[in-house]
Amino acid sequence: MFQLNNFLNNQNMKVIAQKGPFRVFEHEKDLSVTPSNAMAAYYASQMNVRKRQLFAELGGSGCITQAGAMQWMLGNVTMDTGIKGVGNFLGKMASAAVTKESVAKPIYRGGGVLMLEPTFKHILLIDVSEWGTIVLDDGLFLACQDTLTQKTIARSNLSSAVLGKEGLFNLSLSGKGIAALESPVPMEELIEFNIENDVVKIDGNMAIAWSGSLDFTVEKSGKSLLGSAVSGEGFVNVYRGTGKILMAPTL
Repeated sequence: MFQLNNFLNNQNMKVIAQKGPFRVFEHEKDLSVTPSNAMAAYYASQMNVRKRQLFAELGGSGCITQAGAMQWMLGNVTMDTGIKGVGNFLGKMASAAVTKESVAKPIYRGGGVLMLEPTFKHILLIDVSEWGTIVLDDGLFLACQDTLTQKTIARSNLSSAVLGKEGLFNLSLSGKGIAALESPVPMEELIEFNIENDVVKIDGNMAIAWSGSLDFTVEKSGKSLLGSAVSGEGFVNVYRGTGKILMAPTL
């Protein structure tokens, strides 16, 4: 048995999102300021620059996190690295090198709770079952339920990596469960494209996540190289097929 005081009833911590076992807490103000940084902290809070933390209630499923993300855990919680032998470790190391994720993602299981370290980034809670397979931009993964399958996928062609600046390899998640993503922008600024046998063209790497069912290529914005050069647009990222795209237009 355990009891948490000055946590769920803390007036300075607000739950801004909740899905499955996850809750996102936002610190309304930085109460640990000094006279030298009080003004900066005040204006940061006014401009939505606040610390946020991911809280997970374990039990129904385990929680997989980025390495080093845990701040505290309470109750009968165990941690496993998920590494099974040297071969598995080398495979995870190779995957981490190309996706900018941690080599070992700890798995927390048990009958307790888990809190991750604070971040100034925005934490998005995504129901992966609504996507089928979701492909993530580098460094976006924060945590997920262990019911989800992680896989490193390669771009279908070199142009999508070199010209599209999205990286040749990306982490994908599939199955039923909730994923927590660290986004540079809040959900309110994200545009969601939901297409069926259609095409989306984006000038730049502003897509932070997309369905694995989509074909991602990089193409000239115009019919010719000269036309693309004259228009000032050059190459664009192209997503074809049926699926979803999350785009951060203010990046």
